[in-house]
Amino acid sequence: MKRLHILNAGQVEWVDAPMPVPSSHEVLIKIHGVTTCPHWDIHMMDGVPMLPGVALTYPLIPGQPGHEMTGEVVEIGEQVTALVAGDQVAAWQDRGSGITQGCYAQYVAFDEKGLLKIPQQLTPSEIAPLELAMCVQVAFDQLAPFDVIQGKRFGVGGLGPAGLIAVQMARAYGASEVIGIDPVEERRGMALQIGADRVISPDQNAYPPGRFSDGTMDAAIDATGLKTSIEYLIARTRKAVVIFGVLREEVTFTADLWRGGFSLLGYGSHNRAAGEKALRLIEEGRLNLAPLITHTMPFTRYAAGVDLLRTRQAVKILFDPWL
Repeated sequence: MKRLHILNAGQVEWVDAPMPVPSSHEVLIKIHGVTTCPHWDIHMMDGVPMLPGVALTYPLIPGQPGHEMTGEVVEIGEQVTALVAGDQVAAWQDRGSGITQGCYAQYVAFDEKGLLKIPQQLTPSEIAPLELAMCVQVAFDQLAPFDVIQGKRFGVGGLGPAGLIAVQMARAYGASEVIGIDPVEERRGMALQIGADRVISPDQNAYPPGRFSDGTMDAAIDATGLKTSIEYLIARTRKAVVIFGVLREEVTFTADLWRGGFSLLGYGSHNRAAGEKALRLIEEGRLNLAPLITHTMPFTRYAAGVDLLRTRQAVKILFDPWL
């Protein structure tokens, strides 16, 4: 089989490798497709740590940073009980760094607990980004106790892959109006196509600040992690903003936040229940991941694909290990 190996910043190979052997609690998966997690891919190729304070050491573990994967079970470990050979599965969980191989490969051994069985008819572009959808669902679960989605005006800051999922989830969970905010015109257009009621560029004239004005959002998700985006949402949101993007800067609260019971929420923990909720939305036709995939490419063109992500010519890329 073959797998991807990032040897150093900007240096990557698609190379022959031994077939993985599943442990007792793992299954061997023939991978049908893996989608990029753009910030991970760009950071790993640029030699920049994805998370603040986390060291980045080369060469990376083979197959990393691939984790948004779907495929077919071809062999099971002796203690596996929930899956059988022939099952179609998708990963709901990124297993992190303590593994022998990531999912940028033709085959991978994967703990059964990190997988969900999926309908046979779903194509890789429709299901491979399930792990990202799980992550966005975690952010929505943070907002659930505040009752700020159903029948309310909901904002999404940043219309990359996570933001485009958030637009659809806000619609699925009953928001009366979904507002997408992004400086890139093409991303705003995509948001309109998949369910946003209104899209704007993040400037003062397009959306004047005011937490209690007629246009105030009831709640919002920031999908960028950028200080400017978060503070933009805070100034225009009545009840709660949840931060989904990786935060690397200090965020300033404005002076009027003591009024109205405002909450700025951090991110929650990844969990299987959130993955199951996201899968259910996909099965019900209320979440469509396919529009996020703007390119399908072979792994031999991985570096070129990352360049497309870096220059925002691609939103998300599906890498097919068999092309």
